[in-house]
Amino acid sequence: MTSKYYIEKLELEKHPEGGWYREVYRAVGEVHLENMLTRNYSTAIYYLLEGSDFSGFHRIKSDEIWHFYDGFPINIYVLDEQKGLQILKLGLVEGALPQQIVSAGAWFAAEIDNKKAFALVGCTVAPGFDFKDFEMASQDTLLQHYPMHEPLIRSLTRY
Repeated sequence: MTSKYYIEKLELEKHPEGGWYREVYRAVGEVHLENMLTRNYSTAIYYLLEGSDFSGFHRIKSDEIWHFYDGFPINIYVLDEQKGLQILKLGLVEGALPQQIVSAGAWFAAEIDNKKAFALVGCTVAPGFDFKDFEMASQDTLLQHYPMHEPLIRSLTRY
């Protein structure tokens, strides 16, 4: 299969953080959070990266589970105040796992190991994803907190 095949077959659209996506599940039930916020129990998307495209550093207010489906492994870079930089390899090769978890509130980005390939994955978010909980990182913000990771931050931020 090719990235073009999956983009057409799964009816994927461009994602603001990079790559392609389509929401395929949104739980009917809702959870009530602080500040009178309501979110669905869970959501799930297909997500595809191809070539040198990347998922730019961003964060959300919920845990996100990444699931590997096809293509080449993905590196998920997680910046956390307590743990520093973690590199989670998503895939079906040695040193990788077919599922990886990014904790709520952590800054994270992703890219494919092979810049001539693609990766098709799924992302499940609980409580469910809402664009109101989505924050793209600026280089300046991340560099203030993580100056030791400047090359990575500059290569995986969009502004």
